[in-house]
Amino acid sequence: MHKGRILVVEDEFDIANMLKIYFKSQGYEVDLAGRGTEALEMTRKRLPNLILLDIMMPDMDGYEVCKRLRTTNRTKHIPIIFLTQKDDRSDKIAGLELGADDFVTKPFDIEELKLRVNNTIRLSQENNQRDPRSGLPAGKMIEEQLRALMRRDNWAYLDIKIDNFDPFKEKYGYVAANELMRSMRMLLAEILEAAGTEDDFVGHPGGENFVLITTVAAAPKIEAMLRKRFLETAQLHYSFEDKESGGIVIGNLHIPFMRLSIGTVSPQPGMWISDIREITELGAEKRRADR
Repeated sequence: MHKGRILVVEDEFDIANMLKIYFKSQGYEVDLAGRGTEALEMTRKRLPNLILLDIMMPDMDGYEVCKRLRTTNRTKHIPIIFLTQKDDRSDKIAGLELGADDFVTKPFDIEELKLRVNNTIRLSQENNQRDPRSGLPAGKMIEEQLRALMRRDNWAYLDIKIDNFDPFKEKYGYVAANELMRSMRMLLAEILEAAGTEDDFVGHPGGENFVLITTVAAAPKIEAMLRKRFLETAQLHYSFEDKESGGIVIGNLHIPFMRLSIGTVSPQPGMWISDIREITELGAEKRRADR
């Protein structure tokens, strides 16, 4: 079971490859990007748990990459550690002001960098910013997004739950359940890349529940794709015998495959929302009616 995904943004091949080999040996999945534009594209498609970001790159410097990540809803929560040959105080201040979480000067001690990476990811989780299983925003960050909705008109909020998740976890255990959560994270990212907008947001408030915020126009297509793709991918997590029987047998009960129930809320004529709890309550009510 891997610890999470790190995106290394570094144009020097030897350094990038060394970091990939080392952090893979530490239990992380590692993606490489040699240019800033490539890093932005890869981040949209596969949200990392942390980004190691070089400042000096051929097309777009790390400051600009950081700025774009921090001003986009889908990526603003991702911890960023700058890697740079610069050791000037003003450069560090500039990076931290853009929202970087840490700043490491080359040449660096790999063991120290490992501790900084581990601590940054841990602190992000402890501060109620990310769910430890999926790596998606949780708690406070979801609440911030909901409060921002109240200042907008063109929004759609999707309350998503994986039905029949508990029986799956009971039979296959927590490792399989955690793998399913990471798979859900990847599925959501793929669907938003295909049918969403740059400012869409996806979060994991806990358990088998997820939330997604998009536009009114994009919501129907995203919902349809999500239902279809989840039904296809969920079965990959079952054994051959359970696939053949169409679900899980526990005692005398036959429990069907996991599916999604979704409740979608969007502004309606005459609707007045004074508290974010009203949005979540409406979403939960519609999601329960979808079972």
